[in-house]
Amino acid sequence: MIPDPTRPQARAEGSWTLYSSELSPFGLKLDLMLDFAGVPHHWCPAQASFLEALRVERRVRQIRSGRRALTWPERNEWQEFPAVPFLLGPEGQDLFDSSAIGEWLDQQGSPARAGTTALLPGDDPALRLAIRLVDEYLDEFGLYLVHHNRWVVSARDNDAGARLAREFASLLGPLAAVLGPGFSRRQVRRLPYLFSVAPPDAAFEDLPRGLRPPQREGFPPTHALLEERFAALLAALETRLAESPFLFGPRLTLADASVYGQLAMNLSDPSAEAWIARDAPTLRAWLDRLSRADFSGHDPSGPLELAPGLQPLFAEVAEVFVPLMQQNLAAYERVRDTPGARFNEAGFDAGLALYDGRLGGHAYRSVAKRFQAGVWRSLREAFDALTPAEQERLARLLPIETTGLDRDF
Repeated sequence: MIPDPTRPQARAEGSWTLYSSELSPFGLKLDLMLDFAGVPHHWCPAQASFLEALRVERRVRQIRSGRRALTWPERNEWQEFPAVPFLLGPEGQDLFDSSAIGEWLDQQGSPARAGTTALLPGDDPALRLAIRLVDEYLDEFGLYLVHHNRWVVSARDNDAGARLAREFASLLGPLAAVLGPGFSRRQVRRLPYLFSVAPPDAAFEDLPRGLRPPQREGFPPTHALLEERFAALLAALETRLAESPFLFGPRLTLADASVYGQLAMNLSDPSAEAWIARDAPTLRAWLDRLSRADFSGHDPSGPLELAPGLQPLFAEVAEVFVPLMQQNLAAYERVRDTPGARFNEAGFDAGLALYDGRLGGHAYRSVAKRFQAGVWRSLREAFDALTPAEQERLARLLPIETTGLDRDF
């Protein structure tokens, strides 16, 4: 099971507002981190009144437009403000970006969980970077996998649109019923932007036209790439979680929260959930436990480590995440100063800043994404700040000379 944000709950004093949807992997990731930190919170709009939902919508629009300052993180040129999630505090705090919020929670401490260790260790730079690499791999490439799972693997049996309509009922009333079908068609239409391009012989004729996973002229098909990589990810996680309560040992980290957020999204998509349960039963049980905010096995005094059992997971990071970030940055740098350059989804829709690359032996075509260029630059800066000995520790899991983490492209 995953959290049901449409279920009413008693509003704790000082409750924070999680502006998101349980359809969002980033909303699920943030919900888990808030539960872990003992921060009382509720979902909006699902658990909000009509008037609160209106106020929150207005507040978020002001943040996106720059008319309202962010509490965390600082605005920068790389950011793309997402639809969700945002975390809004009872004293006017405004935060966005799930990974950044994880760092912010570490800085605040947690009286509700005295002695609980941080999501990111502050005293071991190599370990901290390893956790960040897994987190960003799941956020940037894992998103492609689970979005594909929902709208392709579970194309015939997901009810995501209907669930979104239920969440927005408090805000939209009877109009929420028309939101669901439109949302589903939009998400299917966005599949190529999120890396999923159907092959010419894709057999989806039994679906309504607007729900058929699309091809795109000039774009190589990527269904095989995504499904091969998801199978490899399941195998890597199953191996590690069979020997350790969490990825890096007996303590939950930002990497665990990111794995949970992305994969828990698919627990409500029947065909995708069946795949996880069949191929990775230990992982499936782990996701279910975390969905209940059950942190059994977490030992705040236990040591985090770059264990050999992490090698299959870091092999995936090396195989797809590092080259994707390098190829994206190269494409971004080639056109960033071109007059009229457009990136991210706007650029994709306009056919601008497109580039061709290869991952895991498969060709793909994508658009240069400014926010991914920012992610990679930040990770590269963290790597460059490591001592040679720390770089060597990381290289035991992630072969630097093979992946080229020590160079842009």
